[in-house]
Amino acid sequence: MTRPQTPTLDRVAGPADLKALSDADLAKLAGELRAETISAVSETGGHLGSSLGVVELTVAIHAVFSTPHDKLIWDVGHQCYPHKILTCRRDRIRTLRQEDGLSGFTKRSESDFDPFGAAHSSTSISAALGFTVARDMGQPTGDAVAVIGDGAISAGMAYEALNNAGHEGRRLFVILNDNEMSIAPPTGAMSRYLSGLWSDTPLGALKDMAEGFERALPGPVREGARRARQLITGMPGSGTLFEELGFTYIGPIDGHDMGQLLPVLRAARARATGPVLIHAVTVKGKGYKPAETSADKYHGVAKFDVQSGTQKKSASNAPAYTKVFGQTLTDEAARDARIVAVTAAMPSGTGVDIMAKRFPARVFDVGIAEQHAVTFFAGMAAGGLKPFAAIYSTFLQRGYDQVVHDVALQKLPVRFAIDRAGLVGADGATHAGAFDVAYLANLPGFVVMAAGDEAELVHMVATAAEYDEGPIAFRYPRGEGVGVDMPERGQMLEIGKGRVLREGTSVALLSFGAHLHECLAAAEALEARGISATVADARFAKPLDTDLIARLADEHAALITVEQGSAGGFGAHVLHWLAGTGRLDRGLAIRTMTLPDRFIDQASPAAMYREAGLTAADIAETALQALGVTSLEGARRA
Repeated sequence: MTRPQTPTLDRVAGPADLKALSDADLAKLAGELRAETISAVSETGGHLGSSLGVVELTVAIHAVFSTPHDKLIWDVGHQCYPHKILTCRRDRIRTLRQEDGLSGFTKRSESDFDPFGAAHSSTSISAALGFTVARDMGQPTGDAVAVIGDGAISAGMAYEALNNAGHEGRRLFVILNDNEMSIAPPTGAMSRYLSGLWSDTPLGALKDMAEGFERALPGPVREGARRARQLITGMPGSGTLFEELGFTYIGPIDGHDMGQLLPVLRAARARATGPVLIHAVTVKGKGYKPAETSADKYHGVAKFDVQSGTQKKSASNAPAYTKVFGQTLTDEAARDARIVAVTAAMPSGTGVDIMAKRFPARVFDVGIAEQHAVTFFAGMAAGGLKPFAAIYSTFLQRGYDQVVHDVALQKLPVRFAIDRAGLVGADGATHAGAFDVAYLANLPGFVVMAAGDEAELVHMVATAAEYDEGPIAFRYPRGEGVGVDMPERGQMLEIGKGRVLREGTSVALLSFGAHLHECLAAAEALEARGISATVADARFAKPLDTDLIARLADEHAALITVEQGSAGGFGAHVLHWLAGTGRLDRGLAIRTMTLPDRFIDQASPAAMYREAGLTAADIAETALQALGVTSLEGARRA
């Protein structure tokens, strides 16, 4: 009786174990690793398509190189799940993106096999070059390998790094994971260039023959071969763009064929003296039909059934903020032909895909290039259009110099639609929208708004569409709204004016943004303890509604500001104004509630806000402390 074979993956405790496997076993391991990745993500949700696209690459790199001495750097990091399984974290892979579990991205504090943390794109080549310099200056580190996608390599930072690495001439490995699919189909000339490099297999074979045999061919045939080789190399009479930048270019190769990957990586590692770029063509979602056939290749998925691929998304009666924005913007665009929308490789993530379906010529995806995007917005505004810049808060940080210099300084009416404000859940600290209020509200001439609920978002889109005096921004969170009645059409808000939702006498809760419903819940809790609370929605961090703030400060014993952002934001501006008017000298008890001065790891948004001390109970407790109340009897007296 034949005993069942132990799965190859079960014999791998870490990358070192791959050295003892045959090439056939490595190929078998890749199949098992793919199945394990699908199984794990079906239970946790996450970035599946990108991870499935690099299974063979992951196995081959770890088999050939000696991590963690050699540094493997995944660009963005959303394709790192197979890497985590192979690097001693298989037993925890089903905690992925959960509270106290594994991060969905590479993270230095999590493992020595994650030498560089990433969750924003296009950073890997720069970091890898840094490691090579450290190696060459005597530090105990080996080779550096950067794996970067065709979408990420479209960003300016990647070009800067390639140029610098080529100039340095140091031994460095860059693997271009060319799957022709970032989060959205990649945009621009680089994508077309890469497609031209590999799309025609006969030309690819001809390239290998051309240099050796071209001169021996008859004239007309020789000329045809020369043109074919130019199509492959991309430059007449020269090498590829990468070779022009100083890299040895190898490829294109099939990124799912271990028979190609292993020999190429072994040869490159054995012979390289300078920078090498290996061009691997892959398929996002490879090996799982529901992912391969999905429009987004299962880039980001909820928990799902493995057999059918059906995702188990939570039901909610309230619309998602992103969808509210996208639909409202489309409605406004129907009324104003000057409205355009721009996104940086996130059309569905930001909701502008809704407008693109109706007005495709007025929606622009610039690729992963936030710096260019912001100045592009500025040029559109200077040209008389009304650009809506739809960018996540955490990604807008990458274009901050352009926000200051090209937008604010020139007082251009760019409309910044800032999605993912506050804490975002499973994506963790790297994607939290913590800092935009602080970094925008300090800029002269900026209007900064935050939606208290999904109906307010509708009004803020309408306000931004009408406002033409300078830059204006409005922020809103990820996920569903709170279920308020929705207006048929947004109305322009009075700039710099808030609203009072509930009148009280003892303490004022002044909310900026989507924690408004938590403030209302806190007011209910305070009332149950005999404390009368006013709840106001500031709407604007800049300009401040100083009339409202003065009234709240003058008519209440305590004032609590609440926001889904870092210190230095809305609350700081309120404090600054109160200090300037002398109200802090009159015995007013004031507290500012912000995100704490630390990064908060992934969990559910509710759990993250509990850790941040920003629940309704925390707000109520802060109000009691400000009033000097420590007991129920004290609450009644207050």
